[in-house]
Amino acid sequence: MADERTRYFRQLGRLRRSARRWSVLAGGLGGATAVLTPYAGLGLPDAAWAGAAGSALALAAWRWIDLRALAARPAPPALDPAEAAARSRARLVAAVERLPVGSGVLAEVRRVRGRVALRGTTAGQQWARLDRASLTLAGMAPRLTGLAEPAVLEAAAADRSLRELANRVASVERALRLAPTDARTPLADAHAALNAQLESGVAAYERLVVAAAGYLAEDARPEPTHPAADRLTEATDLLHGVASALAELRAGGAGLRAPTR
Repeated sequence: MADERTRYFRQLGRLRRSARRWSVLAGGLGGATAVLTPYAGLGLPDAAWAGAAGSALALAAWRWIDLRALAARPAPPALDPAEAAARSRARLVAAVERLPVGSGVLAEVRRVRGRVALRGTTAGQQWARLDRASLTLAGMAPRLTGLAEPAVLEAAAADRSLRELANRVASVERALRLAPTDARTPLADAHAALNAQLESGVAAYERLVVAAAGYLAEDARPEPTHPAADRLTEATDLLHGVASALAELRAGGAGLRAPTR
């Protein structure tokens, strides 16, 4: 969406073009009316020409009045370049999200950008582990329904929290490189504590992903024998029994029909 200043000048240009068009049309119709009107009086066609000329003249006057009123208002101030860039970026993101694969593309871009931002820090390794685990969980998420659905929601919240913690660890680590000697020890202790918290959180997230995979494996594990297979086995045994009985009956009948000497 355009900013207020852009909309103002766009509306001003539209009014100016409209006023000029109606002025030209009113002048043309007025000239045609003056030339085509007979000296003997106005007929019905001449009245139509005169009415059209008067209407065009009135519309042209209204457009010029609106143009002067809008031009008398001060133009809205220009946007700050940073704010304009942020709005342009937001419009681009919204346009990409409307595409069929837009959400996936944006998620991948954010992951790559976050990994690049943490490159060279100890948090970068934890970020890569978290990326692998979150991608694995995302592939299983559509099948984690029912009792497992709250765990998926909790994992999404934990993912956001751990990524924020990773950025904090990286910021402290960069500040640690610039810190003077007397301030290095407390900052190093804080960095170690945050890094340990990040590592334990990523490990817990990985355990959750493993548990989710185990849940899916148990949920999809087939029974030792399918009920249909049991029924087919019973039917097969029944047919074997019937066939054996028929064979015995046939053998007995043949013995009875055999000629005696």
